[in-house]
This record gives sequence, structure tokens and C-alpha cells, in this order.
Amino acid sequence: MEEERLVSKTVLPQEERLETALRPKFLSEYIGQDKAKEKLEIFIEAARRRDESLDHALLSGPPGLGKTTLANIIANEMHVNMRVTSGPAIERPGDLASILTNLDENDVLFIDEIHRIPRTVEEILYPAMEDFALDIIVGKGPSARSLRLDLNHFTLIGATTRSGQLASPLRDRFGVLLNLELYDADSLKTILLRSAEILNIPLSTSGAMEIAKRSRGTPRIANRLLKRIRDFAEVKRNGLIDEDVAKEGLRLLDVDAYGLDDLDRKILRTMILDYEGRPVGIDTIAATIGEERITIEDVYEPYLLQINFIQRTPRGRMATKRAYDHLGIPYRKDES
Repeated sequence: MEEERLVSKTVLPQEERLETALRPKFLSEYIGQDKAKEKLEIFIEAARRRDESLDHALLSGPPGLGKTTLANIIANEMHVNMRVTSGPAIERPGDLASILTNLDENDVLFIDEIHRIPRTVEEILYPAMEDFALDIIVGKGPSARSLRLDLNHFTLIGATTRSGQLASPLRDRFGVLLNLELYDADSLKTILLRSAEILNIPLSTSGAMEIAKRSRGTPRIANRLLKRIRDFAEVKRNGLIDEDVAKEGLRLLDVDAYGLDDLDRKILRTMILDYEGRPVGIDTIAATIGEERITIEDVYEPYLLQINFIQRTPRGRMATKRAYDHLGIPYRKDES
């Protein structure tokens, strides 16, 4: 399962305390995402000068890129409190009403996985975001009446990995739209050196770069690999993580030069060897490796597509020459 993989982008329960310790508190400490950071600096400073709440912000992008971290930073920079919840946790309109009525002036409400909010709850958000008011129906039948409650001004920050699944009326109510992109190796190297300093882990620049190159562009994965390689360095070496120690530790963890693990390579070998490089349907791949279709589409496939190891065709998925070369398998172009 995804949550058990070393290169999983989802946070593991035992990592929550570590992630909190490593999160930067202010924009000046935040590494990478320069476009998003530049926009936020302007919007936050303008809101502070006017003594207003920041416009509602939508943060989109793959897991592990720092959406929750940015939400915390916004609250810190605005000197307000932040209330945290998630789309699946808000099951009824009353749940959302309870949260909104307890927000103080200019507070931040952070909703993770906002695309999973039920439609009935979403409709409550519209007047709350636009007019800072709640429309509540009191009573039933002919005696029912509408009651409007005024809310304190607040900033809604929504985080989503699937912005395309957000209803247009909800997406249009966000004044700040920020798309977080995968990190380059240099940014991840800087993040790793900062994390190592906080955790008192001896890490060389070359060791940090070696881990960064195999972290799938994701700080969460980079920090997880750093923690695992620290154990290897302390037990098998002198504690210092240099390039050679990083390479050996990553080899022991079965994370290759592209950040692929055994499950990624199993998918590629299935396509290349079991089906001789011919186009393969996603359902066929899922049945062959014993995974669910949605898991392959949401977890494994995006990164393999991103690094150009597989491609989608009208007839199915195919491995590219780059995947053959990486696995050391002679390339034979499909001619069927």
C-alpha cells in the first residue's frame, strides 16, 4: 500500500512530529517555490498594511510539497491563529457552521483535501467566503425560516491535490491561486542541509545532493530518506553522511538513481517483459501486479509519466526507451 512505501508522498503517522519540527515558520525560512513565495509576500504585506484578512487562498499540487507548511506560514506572518480540518472530516453543514462561528477576526481556516467536501457543505461556504455570513434554515415545513449569522472576517486556505475536481463556483471564490511545483535537486539539497542542522545529523553537501536527486522532487520524501540513511551511517559507518554513504544507504533501501522503488520497477518490468512492450491497459497492469487500478493511476503512474518512463497511447500504456535503458533491457519498439 502507498502509506507503507519509503517513497510515499503521504505523511506516515510516526512522522507527524518530525514534520512539525522541520517546518519553517516564516517565508524568510521557506526554501523553493519562488513564484508562489513572491506572490504571497506581496499579498500578505498588502493585507497587513490595510489591517485586513488575507484573501482566500487555494494551494494546489502533489502531496508532500508544503501546502500545510505554507498555510502555517501565512497564519504566522499575519499574526493570527489557524484552525485545521479536512474535507472528509466535515460531513454535515452543522460541522462547518460550528467551525466558522468559532473563528476570531482575521483567523485562518485551513481545509486540507478541500476537493472532498460534500456538496451540501460546499454550498454553506459560498456566502461565508463572499459575505462572511452563514445562512441557516431554522425549523421544518411551512414554518421554516432562513436566519443569517454574521461571521468574523477570516481567510480560508484550501489545499488540494486535485484542483480539477473542485466545483467552479468554489474555485472562483479564491482570490489567491498558488500551484506548488516539484522541487529541483538544488532546492532539495538546501532543505536537507537545513533539516540535518536541526536534527544534528552530520551531512555533507555531496551527500545531501545524492539524496536530493532520488527524492522525486518532494521535500517529505527527502527528509524521510535522510532519517533512514542516518540510521545506516550511525550503525555501518562513522555517522557522517557523505556521497558514498548516501549511495550505499539508498542501495540498501532499494531506491535507485531515479528514486524508483521495487513497486515502480515491477510495473515497468510487467509492461516490458510480461507483455513484450506492447500497449497494456491499466486494468491489465493492476490485475497482473495485484494492485487496484486507482492506486496505480494516483500513486505510481504520475511520477513514471513525469520522468518519461511510460507514455499513454490510445491502445494503452507503454514503457519508453528510457525505461528499458534504466532497467538494462534491450529496447524493442512495438510494431503491432
